[in-house]
Amino acid sequence: MVTENKPVLVLSGGQGEANRTDSFKWLLKTITALSRGSLSTECSLFLCETSLSAQCPKMPLSTHSQPGDEHYVLVATLDNVRNLSNILKAITFKDHAIFNATQNGLKVTVEDSKCLQANAFIQADIFQEFVIKEDSVGFQINLTVLLDCLTIFGGSTVPGVTTALRMCYSGYGFPLTLFLEEGGVVTVCKINTQEPEEPIDFDFCSTNVTNKVILQSDSLREAFSELDMTSEVLQITMSPSQPFFRLSTFGNSGNAHYDYPKDSDMMELFQCTKTQTNRYKMSLLKPSTKALALSCKVSVRTDSRGFLSLQYLVRNDDGQICFVEYFCSPDEEVDEE
Repeated sequence: MVTENKPVLVLSGGQGEANRTDSFKWLLKTITALSRGSLSTECSLFLCETSLSAQCPKMPLSTHSQPGDEHYVLVATLDNVRNLSNILKAITFKDHAIFNATQNGLKVTVEDSKCLQANAFIQADIFQEFVIKEDSVGFQINLTVLLDCLTIFGGSTVPGVTTALRMCYSGYGFPLTLFLEEGGVVTVCKINTQEPEEPIDFDFCSTNVTNKVILQSDSLREAFSELDMTSEVLQITMSPSQPFFRLSTFGNSGNAHYDYPKDSDMMELFQCTKTQTNRYKMSLLKPSTKALALSCKVSVRTDSRGFLSLQYLVRNDDGQICFVEYFCSPDEEVDEE
């Protein structure tokens, strides 16, 4: 009997030593998963094997419509689960996330204290299959639990071996169902969903952008390694004249500045219409370093109110492009002397 909030483990024994070995490996992964307390109340786990495909829910590797798909309002399939899990790690700094799917793809939003918002955009063509039967499908889910399922059951360390994912959602009140297949073993995870809250509208419009630079991510990672991260704030100065683009911290080791000339090789675009200096809480910006670590380019924009947008271009394992964007409200505006 399957209970609503308890994990259920179904071990379907296959034939031969290989199947027994795969089942044992899965059991070890399950024990690891259950040792994380959040899974015990948020997720149900099942296992089936290819040799018993008649008893097993649909195999995730197929990109064709499957029996029972008509019950789902959203179906998304990936040959490599890391193409989703890596991008989600870049915005994981709170437990819960809002998922919103449209014909264009999937948008995942995480917020903190109405001062910080992170959005991950996974375009529809990233998926091998992306079927949505409504204009928009939204739900809220425990992102920590979702990532645990994707990484524990989809985190193969064997070179050349990837885990396939089929993600299905039947609509309001239903769980998000994950089918994870690796080496002929399918793990089914059902994660409880909630009604989504309305995300904060930061009203960050391109028409109100006053300053914008695009940098190679390597240069921003280098800057953060040299600045004093004990500082409570990061001060950003953008100006049509010197210092052009400056990052400043005020930590235990004193004041530190990192300047970028507008004609630097690391600067792909420099568009500044006015001198603007704002400070942002370091505690709010630190989560964005996860996205920075994965990215190859970053766009830094500020609007007339001093709100900050950090947009990261991320390439997945297959070379496809995804975007992660952070919005942060200013801590204070600094008057220029």
